Amino acid sequence: MADLDFIFMLTRNDRTVPGAAGHLETALAAGVRHIGFKDVGVPIAELRNLSRAIKAGGASSYLEVVSLDRASEIMSVRAAIDIGVDHLLGGTHVDDVLPLLQDTGIRYYPFPGRVTGHPSVLNGSIAEIAASARALASRAGVAGLDLLAYRSAVDVPALMTAVCGATDKPVIIAGSIDQPAQIEAVRRAGAAGFTIGTSALDGRFPARGSALGFQLEAISSCL
Repeated sequence: MADLDFIFMLTRNDRTVPGAAGHLETALAAGVRHIGFKDVGVPIAELRNLSRAIKAGGASSYLEVVSLDRASEIMSVRAAIDIGVDHLLGGTHVDDVLPLLQDTGIRYYPFPGRVTGHPSVLNGSIAEIAASARALASRAGVAGLDLLAYRSAVDVPALMTAVCGATDKPVIIAGSIDQPAQIEAVRRAGAAGFTIGTSALDGRFPARGSALGFQLEAISSCL
């Protein structure tokens, strides 16, 4: 099977954490090369600095949108463009976002399915979410999908397999991963990558210790 990308999110409960720059140094030293943050939690000037530091460290930068209303999402997308991230994850207003991202070089991975609340929850049946994924992935300008698989109430492995089977474009599994078995399920489903933030920052992933360096080492060993 293809290699998985581990995207370390400098976030807790869908918000970028204070002191993210220090965690970023730890991640880069641990060899993590995909690093992201959310569009809420700290000022945009700090997010801009984080993105620059991520790229300076040889990693790819990701911003995941958690705003669900149209106006806020558009503001988040404009912030992503201003910050200059490599990848934009999440969001649901695809018709509004695609024209904004045209010619920016930012790779766009919207949420399939019906997403509500904060922290975000994925609603709908497997068939409904897979149909949404298929429709989104067919759009020019959509590079892949950001699937909140472990934030749904359905059979998660079956959901991931269905969504990954609905498109040849990469699927990233986002949210609530804190066990090696979940990463293995992501791999078996055919996903391209996954995000982890809260569980690593809170020391919840099974590892030699709760310190972030140990957490990132343990997660990376699952790749």
